[in-house]
Amino acid sequence: MKDLKTFDDLMDEANKWELYGKLVGQLNKDLALANVDLEFDVEVLPTSLKLLLHEEIYRLIQHKFMDYLNLLYIVDVSEEKIKQLDGNDAIQLAENVTLLILQREWQKVYYKNKFSS
Repeated sequence: MKDLKTFDDLMDEANKWELYGKLVGQLNKDLALANVDLEFDVEVLPTSLKLLLHEEIYRLIQHKFMDYLNLLYIVDVSEEKIKQLDGNDAIQLAENVTLLILQREWQKVYYKNKFSS
């Protein structure tokens, strides 16, 4: 699996493997497990997915920090990666965390697909 550093890299890879719908499904599953009131249609455009998830992460950081931490735990985002982020700008932090969440969800979908075949 390639190291996906940007949102565009991640989307290109998901589309290449035809797993974008499964990525959205996995994200929805983890959002529901974390009791986050956000669900995406599998046909959502990648740009809308990124924007809406970013807004929700920002809202959680600002107003429901324990729910934010719970989501990170459910998704299984690396604590080390979170600690490396600059927390001074909440908007930028939310954007970086959004990418980390999508990267981790992609790992789950990719490996599930690879090893279930």
